Amino acid sequence: MKSVLRFASYNIHKAVGLDGVRDPARIITVLREIDADVVALQEADRRFGDRESVLPRAALDDTHWKVVPVARRPRSIGWHGNALLVRRDIDVVESQPLELPTLEPRGAVCALLEHGGATFRIIGTHLDLSGLRRSDQVRAILGHCQDHHADCPAILLGDFNQWTAKSGAIRHFGDWDVIAPGPSFPSRRPVARFDRFAVSPGWKVRGHGVHHSALAAQASDHLPIWLDAQFMGTA
Repeated sequence: MKSVLRFASYNIHKAVGLDGVRDPARIITVLREIDADVVALQEADRRFGDRESVLPRAALDDTHWKVVPVARRPRSIGWHGNALLVRRDIDVVESQPLELPTLEPRGAVCALLEHGGATFRIIGTHLDLSGLRRSDQVRAILGHCQDHHADCPAILLGDFNQWTAKSGAIRHFGDWDVIAPGPSFPSRRPVARFDRFAVSPGWKVRGHGVHHSALAAQASDHLPIWLDAQFMGTA
């Protein structure tokens, strides 16, 4: 088992770059640059119709990631645009979409993963633009964690849609460590720290940052973020 796992979150803007071109291969190349073990994607599916994935499954099959099964439609890879990818040597014990209180088409996707004998939970989400709804959604996610394998270390990752660092929905995380690695939106000249991680007790964070390559600056309106974390007590 790798002692340190890399987690990444990326709002891929339906694979449409700043040039207005939908280019799934460009998104996958950026993901290869980050080389994370676990990836949460936002805006990974088309919004209407069959909610078709903007990243073809055939293209993902040529990577070292597999899609976590959370979709409710056959042509989708996610739920309300949220999708999870994990390295192929990580076992998916269980996975599900999570309904959130919302005025907009928002949601979360959850998975219980096992790697090298250790079990942990990941939740990918794209929170609401409304501060009131964001708070409701964070409480719903934390309630789900409490009701399902409460003692399991967890990492929530995604687009929080929040400017402030400690107020609003962030207050509900309690003893979780909320990390905004740096400005990630808009990708050309990032000023907002919308993309974040929330890390439960049981992890030791080894590093984090914003992936700002030349390709990432063009591939989406967000830059991806990454975090390296280790189970407490492992060497």
